[in-house]
Amino acid sequence: MENGTSPVLLQLEGLMVPPSSLSLVFLSLLLSHVFIVGSNLGVVALVWSEHALHQPMYLLMCQLAVNDVMKNVAVVPRILWDMLLPVHRRLIPLGACVTQAFAIHMYGWNIHAIFIFMSIDRYVAICRPLRYSLIMSTRTLVRMTVFSWGLGFLLVSGLLGLSLRLTRCRYFIPSTYCSNGVLFNLSCQNTFINNVYGITFTVVLLTGSIGSVVLTYGFITVACLTTRSRSLNRKALQTCSTHLLLYLIVLFSGLSVIALYRYPEYKEYRKMTSILFDIIPSALNPVIYAFQCREIHQSLPYISVLPLLK
Repeated sequence: MENGTSPVLLQLEGLMVPPSSLSLVFLSLLLSHVFIVGSNLGVVALVWSEHALHQPMYLLMCQLAVNDVMKNVAVVPRILWDMLLPVHRRLIPLGACVTQAFAIHMYGWNIHAIFIFMSIDRYVAICRPLRYSLIMSTRTLVRMTVFSWGLGFLLVSGLLGLSLRLTRCRYFIPSTYCSNGVLFNLSCQNTFINNVYGITFTVVLLTGSIGSVVLTYGFITVACLTTRSRSLNRKALQTCSTHLLLYLIVLFSGLSVIALYRYPEYKEYRKMTSILFDIIPSALNPVIYAFQCREIHQSLPYISVLPLLK
């Protein structure tokens, strides 16, 4: 049982890497982390400094980049640090564990919310181009963002609050990082409410995300087929392909992690899949989406020579 006068320490299992592969895995994760943080912050700096990029689609890219940085900063440095320690010394305070879990679940909420906003943005741009500036104004985007972050904060806080109310009888976490699932599994009490809330949270999020993307892309497809305009089809292909590709990568990566949680015998595969879920979408977002956009590509030379002109 817990001692209320001393800080609660939990033990993370972390990655079980053979000594012969430790250096390679550590270096790969470190370089991936540096690239993800650097490239995503570069996107934010580029959009922030270029007035021509202060448009809803690029502001949504900034949100996506900030979300990716938040997730990776919360997860990867801890994994790298634990790889340098033996298992029995991989200790994390309960407060730090809860903070990490909060960042992870906020990331999951935010990334689906951002992709929903992106799909709406693409629908309005293609199917309602004359009303685009009115519907997708900066004020509308700010309101949508504030509402999404506020709702996500409340839901994730409720998710973790239900886990923190439980008394812990276990302190070993068989995972690479903290999440709500591993937190309530530390308790020997009845976790029925936690399971119901967690499943409802996941189902509502995925249903809303998939439903909005299918619906908006259905309208876009109908518009392209009925007008038979080559320019419209080209615009739809250019603006929607990267969004849809990244969405599918995020969706199937997340579903793979959720599915593997149902099979404890595949624990190591789940660990690797969860790490790939942290790295692959965050690394691909600035490459596939941002740097392939014509406006951002045209802005890069200007930004690169700007310091030389001062």
